[in-house]
Amino acid sequence: MTTKNSGALVSTRRAVLTSTVAFAALAAFSGVSGAAEEKPRGGSVSINIGTEPPVLVLIAHTAGAAYYISGKATESLLTYDTDFNPQPLLATAWEVSEDGLHYRFKLREGVTWHDGKDFTAEDVAFSILALKENHPRGRATFASVEQVNVLNRHEVELVLSKPAPYLLSAFASFEAPMVPKHLYAGTKIAENPHNVAPVGTGPYKFVEWVRGSHAIFERNDRYWGSPKPYLDQIIFRFIIDPAAAVAAIEAGEVQVSIANLPLTDIDRLKANPNLVVDTDPPPYSPSIARAEFNLENTYLADIRVRHAIAHAVDKDFIVSTIYLGYATRLDGPVSPDLAKFYTPDLPKYAFDPVKAEKLLDEAGYARGADGFRFKLYIDPTQPSGPPKQTAEYFAQALAKVGIKVELRTQDFATFVKRIFTDRDFDIAIEGMSNLYDPTVGIQRLYWSKNFKVGVPFSNGSRYVNPEVDRLLEAAAVEVDPKKRRELFNAFQKLVVQDLPTLDIVTPSVITVYDKRVKGLKTGVEHLWSNGADIQIGG
Repeated sequence: MTTKNSGALVSTRRAVLTSTVAFAALAAFSGVSGAAEEKPRGGSVSINIGTEPPVLVLIAHTAGAAYYISGKATESLLTYDTDFNPQPLLATAWEVSEDGLHYRFKLREGVTWHDGKDFTAEDVAFSILALKENHPRGRATFASVEQVNVLNRHEVELVLSKPAPYLLSAFASFEAPMVPKHLYAGTKIAENPHNVAPVGTGPYKFVEWVRGSHAIFERNDRYWGSPKPYLDQIIFRFIIDPAAAVAAIEAGEVQVSIANLPLTDIDRLKANPNLVVDTDPPPYSPSIARAEFNLENTYLADIRVRHAIAHAVDKDFIVSTIYLGYATRLDGPVSPDLAKFYTPDLPKYAFDPVKAEKLLDEAGYARGADGFRFKLYIDPTQPSGPPKQTAEYFAQALAKVGIKVELRTQDFATFVKRIFTDRDFDIAIEGMSNLYDPTVGIQRLYWSKNFKVGVPFSNGSRYVNPEVDRLLEAAAVEVDPKKRRELFNAFQKLVVQDLPTLDIVTPSVITVYDKRVKGLKTGVEHLWSNGADIQIGG
């Protein structure tokens, strides 16, 4: 696969292209608007995202905490309105051929990187190929992209080997960041120093990252979307302790908090006249909580053991007691918030400890003199809050059926390394994003070809089922919406039977913020957008 100049292709391929959006600048989304000047300008907003991410740019990572940060500095080609319709960002217009094999983007002119260099089609071509090679989801998202042709300085064409019906929805800034070729070419993308000190085209420029404390971004005075952004500064805080997180939002130390707020405090926060409590899920990426089984473990390789664990766990108890009702029970890999692909009639594992005991006996794991059959380790993705509480409940529930479980906690970066690089785990309690389409958000977790040591948030179970692979690969290129849903329905039924992971709940996404803060949630990306519309005051 190569990136090449191919200006001659413009005229020869124009005939087979049908316009998705006419090749013209869309002023309403260009960032230039008379009304924009009337909005409050200046000020600083501090956002507590809780868990500290390992990187600040998501070119080769999918760390959930970095979703809130990456797009503020490194934008992508498109953004999306509340109906998922693509809107201009670094691309001002785009066309897709009738056969779905050619995508052409006209790029915004006059855009510069934060270091002053010009943004061009070469950067876009480089970034898309880098995402395909290095991004955990990008390996599937851009799997059909055979080449990226630079047509001219501000026009690029993607040539696909197969249709990718989801592709035009894949260019959100946190999902597919464009990075500067002059700073990334010739480097190991995942280890590039600018992953932790971003240089982008976005409305905010990186200032500093104080590990364990905060990351500061300041207004980009040369932003192409002037007069945006409205803020002078955004500070991302990493407050893990739940009590400290609540104290910070109540005292005004932070103006927005999206993590580590104890659910027991939500009613009190709702009563605070200075705060807004928002539970709307981000449509672009519904999240789920699940238990991932390491199928390289001798015990967990036995499907009877996995089924036993499913019967030993009471999901309704988890919803009511751990999440205090701020969650929905989940019995498959697709969140009900991803309604178009959700299958409600999947087999369910009823809470039945007696059946769990019987399955473990049948598997040949009798209780020993100490009352236990064998021992497993369980690792929650966070050292506090619902992930840890869920892990603690699993340990108690499994002990009752004779499985001894030892709980281990660690910081997020250590968790990611343990699960996906060291492979030193048995059960991981983790959150995963479904994203806007199962091919992008869910295939990566079950596709056997997406098991790669060191690649985070991929097929950590090391699950292999040729029929599941076939269904996922067929759905990835199926352009008929009805047939595509049928393929995903069949996939869901298979993985619920195989149970490489036990899906637990779809948690509510709770955002608490100062009522003076406006423009937090735009389109379907919500807080994962580029943040150019955020204001405070007025």
